[in-house]
Amino acid sequence: MARGTLRIYLGAAPGVGKTYAMLGEAHRRASRGTDVVVGLVETHGRARTRAMIGDLEVVPRKIVDYRGSTFEEMDVDAVLARNPQVVCVDELAHTNVPGCTHEKRWQDVEDLLAAGITVLTTVNVQHLESVNDVVEKITGIRQRETVPDAVVRAADQVELVDITPEALRRRMAHGNIYAAEKVDAALGNYFRVGNLTALRELALLWLADKVDDTLQQYRRDHDIEGTWETRERVVVALTGGSEGETLIRRASRIAARGGADLLGVHVSRSDGLTGASPANLAEQRRVLESLGGSYHEIVGDNVPHALLEFARSENATQLVLGASRRSAIATYFSGPGIGATTVRLSGDIDVHMVTHEHAGGGRAAMPALTGGLTARRRIQGATAAALLLPLLTVILANTRGHLNLTSDLLAYLLAVVAVSLIGGAYPGVVGAVAASLLLNYYFTPPIHTWTIAERDNVIALIAFILVAATVSWIVDLAARRTSQAARARAESQTLATLAGSVLRGESAIPALLERLREALSLTAVTLLERATDTDAWTVVASVGGLPSSRPDDGDASAAASDRLALAVRGNLPRSEDQRLLTVFAIHAAIALEQQRLAEVAAAAKPLAEADRMRTALLAAVSHDLRSPLSSATAAVDSLSNAEIPWTEEERDELVATARESLQRLTRLVENLLDMSRLQAGALSVFPEPTRLDEVVPLVLDSFGPVTNTVDINIPANLPEVQADPALLERVIANVVANALRFSRPEAAPRISASAHGDWVELRVIDFGPGVPHTDWERIFTPFQRLGDTDNTTGVGLGLALARGLTEVMGGHLAPEETPGGGLTMVIQLRTAEPPQPGSDVTEMALT
Repeated sequence: MARGTLRIYLGAAPGVGKTYAMLGEAHRRASRGTDVVVGLVETHGRARTRAMIGDLEVVPRKIVDYRGSTFEEMDVDAVLARNPQVVCVDELAHTNVPGCTHEKRWQDVEDLLAAGITVLTTVNVQHLESVNDVVEKITGIRQRETVPDAVVRAADQVELVDITPEALRRRMAHGNIYAAEKVDAALGNYFRVGNLTALRELALLWLADKVDDTLQQYRRDHDIEGTWETRERVVVALTGGSEGETLIRRASRIAARGGADLLGVHVSRSDGLTGASPANLAEQRRVLESLGGSYHEIVGDNVPHALLEFARSENATQLVLGASRRSAIATYFSGPGIGATTVRLSGDIDVHMVTHEHAGGGRAAMPALTGGLTARRRIQGATAAALLLPLLTVILANTRGHLNLTSDLLAYLLAVVAVSLIGGAYPGVVGAVAASLLLNYYFTPPIHTWTIAERDNVIALIAFILVAATVSWIVDLAARRTSQAARARAESQTLATLAGSVLRGESAIPALLERLREALSLTAVTLLERATDTDAWTVVASVGGLPSSRPDDGDASAAASDRLALAVRGNLPRSEDQRLLTVFAIHAAIALEQQRLAEVAAAAKPLAEADRMRTALLAAVSHDLRSPLSSATAAVDSLSNAEIPWTEEERDELVATARESLQRLTRLVENLLDMSRLQAGALSVFPEPTRLDEVVPLVLDSFGPVTNTVDINIPANLPEVQADPALLERVIANVVANALRFSRPEAAPRISASAHGDWVELRVIDFGPGVPHTDWERIFTPFQRLGDTDNTTGVGLGLALARGLTEVMGGHLAPEETPGGGLTMVIQLRTAEPPQPGSDVTEMALT
């Protein structure tokens, strides 16, 4: 059975019209004769959305019983039994009520797709797993319901339902999204223009990446190598020369004008790259990354081809090169440079040649004559010999009466030297032998014979052959030495870049392996470790293609120690590369050791923190516990002294002092014990449905008359919260105690509660001096009393313990600024009932 197709309507925020667009598509398909049903659509009380369902067939929902309540969910089995061609399923990220087949609705959708049913569904960008943390930073709210990005990326179609923030706010103000009583709170919180603009951009960027991935996959599937200018990408070529920063900044401006991606690439080649400075490359990489670009290193003997191949693989549209630093003389001798060749071969890639102050200022070197001798050079040398020697023979034969044998020998020697300079030893020696034969036959008496009559001519010809062969050998040796020096320079450059990466903190093992893979053009690099007591190898890290399970499985390997080795696949490294491979293996071993030391240090950090806590605890206990204990002891000793005739009033006062001191001591000890249990993860929690209007009065009663003026506003119809009653009392007591301590005498604290979706918020408001935003997190640090007017009581655990206990119960405790001055502590707890099916996450945002 063919799998059904998935079409997702993506929105930046609730209310943009995703469900409306989905139902519109359903009606269009139904009008064409397609069998369409509604599996589940959440209208959220919106009349227009409800009316949009129209005459579409709606599959009845399944009733689920949970904790004595009933809830409605999509009946997947009923939809499968109905077997329509298309089904509408709203809110892909929804969490099902316990008791359903799957935990998440997107898993229900997978069942429908597997059955060959096409699914139309909706999702907001804030529910995508990859951007969940970004959305939290933008809105201040963590989305509890998420869907894996892979599910959405695998969709056959993703359509963005877009609307401007201003239009969405107008839609909200007109009551088309939420009820009137919720509009003001929503507009002032989640639906602020800044939030909506950021979420809209996030949705556009995510969808652009999805479209780009689809395009790249299409190009790969159809073997399309040409550049499609769908998304601008600018590649800047870096040589390590002093002009690099100029090129990077120019390329950055080009990329910024078109909103393009910026990529920097450096080509290392076997014959070296003149002027490549490791220090310059490191600095240029820093500048490139600071401007938002990415740095790449590739290997290629032919720099223009390597640059263009990289640009096409990245689907780049523009390539930025620096004008040649070679002088006019060097250009004349060596022919077209990298820039001219790149422009000629660029095809549909635009090439920008950027001038700079170093352009044309190079020395008159002749790289074509002094570089390493490739097969191409040898072919050129042989071709030169085949053309030059016959041509010279013809010229000298026509001038036989004007030149003697010595002149002829010198002319042929010059030709052979030229051939040697071009092609090296083999063409040079062959050319010397051919030239000696031509001299013998055409110019050595008797001519037109292979006989040499005079001894001097024999010596001259032998000397000619020896000189020509020696010059050819020297040229070839110099070329090899030049190639070796250039290769050593390229190797040292790679090692220097590697060392720079380590100094910059980029010593992560995958980064090192990726750098080696790029440097040697490998397909896979694997770091292996052997167990101490066995010969079994395990993969520590791997980049590229299929990893090697043993060093012998790779095309080459290098040992970093008895237990660590690098295995590589792809191009078989040359003997000169083995040293580089070994150096990388050693660096990888060092990086692994650093990583493990960091893990040990991280493991030791909690121990150090615990030791610090113990030290602080001892310092606190030495005074803060002794004070109430001393007061209680003094009161009891006084009462037990039979020699003092206490009056009834004095006796009651001593008893009250003892009771108050012992209660304070009990609270301190309980706080210390609970904090230690929290840190040890040994605190037992027994959550159950709890009413705040019952817990708060009990807490206030424990403080005595001091709380008589506290203003309490807890609605009678407030939902129950899922919490441990005893722990909740401790949380509220600590927060209220903090509010009482800092409130002004003429302004008593205030306690209010409200429900927002599946959350209940309890606000404890004080009108004291308040706390600066920069210190909001510090007030939750144990054993500190930030700004406390009374540093003689308490150990600074109240708020720290309150936050810990709240989080243990699945809630949150956070500060807010009190309008007019002061601090508001917000205790956020889940309602006892699970979220209603289809409840909009934005309800939680109305705080």
